[in-house]
Amino acid sequence: MIVKNLEKEGSKAKITVEIEKELMEKGANQAYLKARKDIQLPGFRKGKAPRKLIESIYGAHVFYEDGLEEIYSEVYKFAVVDQELKAVGQASLTQLDIGEDGTTTITLETELYPEVTLGQYKGLEVEKAEATVTDEEVEAELDRMAKNVAGTETVERPAENGDTANIDFEGFDNGVPFEGGKGENYDLVLGSGSFIPGFEEQVVGMSAGEEKDIDVTFPESYHAEALAGKSVVFHVKVNKVTVQLVPEKDDEFAKDVSEFETLEDLKADIREKQLAERAKSIQNAFDNAAVEKAADNATVDMPAALVDMELDQKLQEFAYQLQNGGMSLEQYAKMMGGDLDTMRRAFRPGAEKQAKVNVVLGQIIKEENLEVSEEEVEAEYKSLAEAYDMEVEKVKTFVTAESMKEDLLTRKAVKVITESAIPVAPKAAETKTEE
Repeated sequence: MIVKNLEKEGSKAKITVEIEKELMEKGANQAYLKARKDIQLPGFRKGKAPRKLIESIYGAHVFYEDGLEEIYSEVYKFAVVDQELKAVGQASLTQLDIGEDGTTTITLETELYPEVTLGQYKGLEVEKAEATVTDEEVEAELDRMAKNVAGTETVERPAENGDTANIDFEGFDNGVPFEGGKGENYDLVLGSGSFIPGFEEQVVGMSAGEEKDIDVTFPESYHAEALAGKSVVFHVKVNKVTVQLVPEKDDEFAKDVSEFETLEDLKADIREKQLAERAKSIQNAFDNAAVEKAADNATVDMPAALVDMELDQKLQEFAYQLQNGGMSLEQYAKMMGGDLDTMRRAFRPGAEKQAKVNVVLGQIIKEENLEVSEEEVEAEYKSLAEAYDMEVEKVKTFVTAESMKEDLLTRKAVKVITESAIPVAPKAAETKTEE
């Protein structure tokens, strides 16, 4: 094989390769051997027709196109890999010319891993908030803890906001029950906003054993299109009304819900934990912002194939999350009023940003001559094994050494950016003043 022409423009390459007759003959014969079992010609049993006879009828090079598929991996290696072209995605065959003597010329087009011109990536000034926890946030956590251990009591009075009404209900559209509109022994916390606007407000004031019809209108944005914007009637029966018995927040409460003897000690522990969590969240935001700023400072002619690969991965990860909840990506897209194309458009900006971050980090690895030792790889395997309570050798069956090395190199590149970044106070939010 010889490369007759190689053109590179931006993130794309066009390679024209001449394939010698002997190699094409090898591929064509393999294609014939695969196809002949389905070929039947007069005078021959099915699968026994000679290649020469088939070619005399259908053309001398009838098997060449399929033959190219048989030798494509060999051709691709020569045309792309051996020419040191860092292709992204699948190369496309844009031209196929078969000469009279069987010499074949093909043209492949492929997108290339982009050239990256780094901008500033060290010493970046990045906004970083101060980790603080307010008294109100501590009290909110105490309230949550108190509600978790709260008991309940049935009351005989009319239901009030904050009460839990156990109800039976059925919805009717012009007198006809509609799908999904019926429930029995449903515990509805009044004032929670978990039902259609206007529903809970009309349950307030009802007592156990009482029944009535409730008029409500579904929001225009309701996920079930058949009901969106419709006025319907729900027949509701209240079975019982209960109230939460929230304990008083004092030293006894602290002893019941924690290892602490006093409420003040419990508050101090809550504050310390919230502060640590807030600091971790702020640090993550700072690191992410620094990396994104480094990517923004770089110049990259990003190939569409690289973005599409990142987009596919993001959608696949999201699909796995949905599957854990018993929903498919298609169902989620439909529920949100769109389809898979809508989902791809929604996810594309994030994929474009992440794809650029990835190539910039890859370039920093080269610029900084970052390396990962075998000892570091083994240490990471051991760390994962301990985290998942598995044998190290078992972890290695799930994560290849190469992917582990790439991950560790990426982390080192991120550290180059984040450890040199300079935290600055966030700018005060601009407020408009009346003239």
